[in-house]
Amino acid sequence: MIIRELRKCKAMTAGDNCTLREILHPDKMNLKLRYSLAHAVVKPGDTTWLHRLRSSEVYYILEGEGMMYINDETTPVLSGSTIYCPPDARQCIHNTGTTDLVFLCIVDPAWHKEDEEIL
Repeated sequence: MIIRELRKCKAMTAGDNCTLREILHPDKMNLKLRYSLAHAVVKPGDTTWLHRLRSSEVYYILEGEGMMYINDETTPVLSGSTIYCPPDARQCIHNTGTTDLVFLCIVDPAWHKEDEEIL
């Protein structure tokens, strides 16, 4: 059994400039997973850098509100929203609220630096 506590996962600045904590990654743990799971935070007024991944990505919004941009589409998101980002989609998220925008990121196949392009 593997149990991870978020507070014990090291915070880092992700390639898209949000604060990220990797929770599960098959390359960094002895896990038989195709995907990686991370916890992300975007501060009020901030926007992640426009980027694209070779992998698909799913965001699940835990707290806050924002605006999600995928290719030529824009839509508001809030706590409880699930967003699917297809592979190679141009994407970013903007925190439109007054509190942190907090979400989980599932990347499948698992995230790798060489699979991300900052635009």
